[in-house]
Amino acid sequence: MSSTASSPSASLAPLVVRDLTVTFGRRTVLDGIDLLAQPGRRIGLIGENGSGKSTLLRAVDGALPRTAHVVGTIERPADLALLTQEPPFGDHDSLADVLATALRPLREAVAKVETLAGRLDDPAAAEEYAAALELALAHDAWDADRRALLAAEQLGLDHLEPERRVGSLSGGQRTRLALATLMARRPQCVLLDEPTNHLDDEAVALLVAFLRDLPGVVVLTSHDRVLLDEVCTDLVDLDPVGAGTDGHGGRRYGGGWTAYAEARAAARRRWEETYAAQQEELARLREAARIGTDAIAPGRGPRDNDKFIHAFKGANVDRALARRKREAERRLAEAERSQVRRPPAPLRLSTGLTGVAATGRVVTVRGLEVADRLRLAALDVDGGEHLLVTGPNGSGKSTLLGVLSGRVEPEAGVVQVAACRVAELTQDPDFPDLTAAARATYDAAVGTDLAQRRPLRSLGLLHPREHEKPVVLLSVGQRRRLALAIAVATEPDLLLLDEPTNHLSLALVAELEEAIGASPGAVVVASHDRWLRRRWEGREVCLEGRA
Repeated sequence: MSSTASSPSASLAPLVVRDLTVTFGRRTVLDGIDLLAQPGRRIGLIGENGSGKSTLLRAVDGALPRTAHVVGTIERPADLALLTQEPPFGDHDSLADVLATALRPLREAVAKVETLAGRLDDPAAAEEYAAALELALAHDAWDADRRALLAAEQLGLDHLEPERRVGSLSGGQRTRLALATLMARRPQCVLLDEPTNHLDDEAVALLVAFLRDLPGVVVLTSHDRVLLDEVCTDLVDLDPVGAGTDGHGGRRYGGGWTAYAEARAAARRRWEETYAAQQEELARLREAARIGTDAIAPGRGPRDNDKFIHAFKGANVDRALARRKREAERRLAEAERSQVRRPPAPLRLSTGLTGVAATGRVVTVRGLEVADRLRLAALDVDGGEHLLVTGPNGSGKSTLLGVLSGRVEPEAGVVQVAACRVAELTQDPDFPDLTAAARATYDAAVGTDLAQRRPLRSLGLLHPREHEKPVVLLSVGQRRRLALAIAVATEPDLLLLDEPTNHLSLALVAELEEAIGASPGAVVVASHDRWLRRRWEGREVCLEGRA
């Protein structure tokens, strides 16, 4: 693969990807991908889990592992930043270190401008001065430190000590720290992988405003349908159906998620209708190609003294039959060449999330306290009830679910869980052996007997081709699917879901939301997902505290 970057002086350069193919051993993750992202365009990458969205971002950033085989060309702006699902900070780095690293190029540009300002009679110094000045002006470098402080304050990081280590931060705090570095630096090409994971409403609003205000290139992946509507000017589907995202074999759609979802559903219907009509026509043509003499001259046997006439007419019938058969065979061959392929059956959630509703109250909480994480005076959940837990980062949503599952030990208060079977989906599932195959991991987690009664393939959550892959080779979204399969396999009376839409494909997210609504058992969901929250029909509890 050839990869080039524009010079710093070529401000607001486009991102151009041509015929990009990425393979890991015998596994092809991306195949012949083209992407043009002009300055001012904000591109959303969508597709099924494992379709290569994160791989494409890492390929553009030049951050793929050495085991990847890459073919194609990438022309990218030199001033580029990638925000991954796991921000790349060292656990021993301090907050001050992280911000200083992000601001260093801008501080150096300002220092260089000031140092070289008195040497402009030197051609070499004047050229270096011009480059530094252009970089500083493009990033408003003189205001970078103020922006960093303001971003930290707006993102709720200002109460943290500058010397606090990254390893002590929550997932939400790490994501907000990464976002603060971007807001301070203002790169001219931004790549974002699931940027709203762990972010509350205030932080998401800041992210939306920041991305809309950037003059350069933005390419992002996200399960956040509201974000795709609010930010994206275009969507690129890495897993298009039928005639493609645009109806003509292409992957690109001009607009946000809501309009695209309607267009994709309509394209799928047209594909299915076209396939059905073509199969009917093919069946008719195949029948015509098998036509016999009786169909040409039915019941036309010889009569007395009419043998010669019948023989003459019979020859005409044979010739007519041959012509009709040849025509039918020609039309059949043409129809077979031009037929569309059968629409593949989409991977669909094919299981309920809970068992039958338990009778009576399944959760009783009084005076719950977990130091520096959660305080809750009272909470009751009845069998079959669906409860949405919301609140800002640090308010204790994940902690509450951990207490109800028994994973987190409360320091004070009364917690009674009367459900017979409790299952929890955490934000970051922990698998004991990453080298084990997905199916073996599922079998070990749910037990041999249950795995035989409800095998992984019966749940419709992970494609069969992924079942024998080691967990370490699954994408983040595929691991999330596996963890969800383990959680729902027991048909729990009480299901605890922590940010269940994170990392999942948008198709599965929609099915999951429907399944939650149809679940007979008790479900407690903690979520920042604005789309889910706007359509929630059950009870809602907002936690106000902040760690």
